[in-house]
Amino acid sequence: MKRWHMAVGLLISAFFLYLALRGLHLERVWAALRGARYIWLLPGVAVYFVGLYLRAWRWHYLLRPLQAVATRELFPIVTIGYMGNNIFPARAGEVLRAVLLQRRRGVPVSASLATILVERVYDGVVMLGFVFLNLPELARVAGASSGFVGDLQTLALWGSGAFVGALAVFLLAGMFPARAEALLMQVLRPLPERWRAPLRRVGVSFLEGLRGLGSPREAWMIFITSVAIWLLETAKYWFVMHAFAFRVPFFALMLMNGVVNLATTLPSAPGYVGTFDTPGIAVLAAYGVDKALAAAYTLTLHAALWLPVTALGAYYAVQAGLHWHELARPQHLSPKERP
Repeated sequence: MKRWHMAVGLLISAFFLYLALRGLHLERVWAALRGARYIWLLPGVAVYFVGLYLRAWRWHYLLRPLQAVATRELFPIVTIGYMGNNIFPARAGEVLRAVLLQRRRGVPVSASLATILVERVYDGVVMLGFVFLNLPELARVAGASSGFVGDLQTLALWGSGAFVGALAVFLLAGMFPARAEALLMQVLRPLPERWRAPLRRVGVSFLEGLRGLGSPREAWMIFITSVAIWLLETAKYWFVMHAFAFRVPFFALMLMNGVVNLATTLPSAPGYVGTFDTPGIAVLAAYGVDKALAAAYTLTLHAALWLPVTALGAYYAVQAGLHWHELARPQHLSPKERP
């Protein structure tokens, strides 16, 4: 399955890279890269790490019903997890940080994964909000003839149903835990006992991880935090834009942020090669940015998003005494290991 997943990811990345490079004049891309003012990457990286710390705070907030873990303690684990997402396929960093938290604090992996899944659903809702908020503006700029607007509308429609539906299920499970557990028991009842018992343990642990959504106030706090996180990431897009010779509205960068992060949910090569770059270039081209300039900017932005957090995550992993094979196979971590 891992080889199959990797092969599919590589094929999808290759296809997206073909779309990105088709018709590009690479010498113009190189000229734009040489002429960039890379000093603007520094404030961009700074605001990104503020957003990353806010992600650790959001996880701390979601974990409170399970165990009180300080944000400063979670930040290295979150960073290692994002490093794992960048260098391993299938967002393996999410499992990695759940396992690391279990090794450090004894929080069940299934409960941690529930909180991480809640994060991802909220992120998806915010990303779709960014897309919906800016679709009319993109339609005026690009015109319906490009076909790109229609594709985004279809993506937003189907994505909204998936993410909002998942969020509704999680909210109801968090607010009515007894009923959610009773429903779980009914679903598992037809299964043989040897399967039912372990699935029940995992299911109950997963529902425990949703207790952070137990009240409208808590759910609202998580939503506001998620919006702040993604606005900070868009601010990084804005800072990096100033390194290049074009300007688009902040709302256009919100749209780009939403589109590229929805696209990176597709299987791809590690680091979201292609699935990040192609839609990013397409959004900027729809706003009238020269495609070679848009490609230079998007590639630089991708590197600025990938390299700093990967380097910091590697530093924290080395500091924790973790080895490469343990990062690649977190289930093999020794119980004595501590991040």
